[in-house]
Amino acid sequence: MEVVKLDSTIRIELRYASANNFLGTAVYSQAKCYLQREVAERLVRAHRALRRQGYGIKIWDGYRPLSVQQKLWEKKPNPLYVADPRKGSRHSRGAAVDVTLVDLAGRDVEMPTDHDEFSARAHPSYNKVSETARRHRQILIAALTAEGFTPITTEWWHFDAPGWRRFPLLDIPFEQLP
Repeated sequence: MEVVKLDSTIRIELRYASANNFLGTAVYSQAKCYLQREVAERLVRAHRALRRQGYGIKIWDGYRPLSVQQKLWEKKPNPLYVADPRKGSRHSRGAAVDVTLVDLAGRDVEMPTDHDEFSARAHPSYNKVSETARRHRQILIAALTAEGFTPITTEWWHFDAPGWRRFPLLDIPFEQLP
């Protein structure tokens, strides 16, 4: 399910559909975010709760074809930050999202790091950040966990949907998605 079809106010900036990522090149043919329907619905509910607080969600990544996961692994074979494609990524199941906060006008707010920061600075427990970045990170985590998402220990922006294991690994190119 394409997320913006459920709520067009969610911002989309798929980093892997541009050169603004750690690979330095686009690996998605389209900047459309797909998720399993129930995952997308949870994300929309979190987004709407955030809007009542003066924020919104911007999505950096959602569904990721398994063949793209292989390219990420070839560039950064570190399981702390990139899932081994032999085991599969939760992104490749359409059951994980990489998100950040924006204000109601869609402008970025201060967060601890940018996307794909492969260091301890990206860990949700890292506290050598400004009070504003820490508060924003906590607002984002609270909104997503209230909808059942689980953060991971190495990336403040990554959230797994509950029950992600029951979704199959997929390698469907973006052009073939509805």
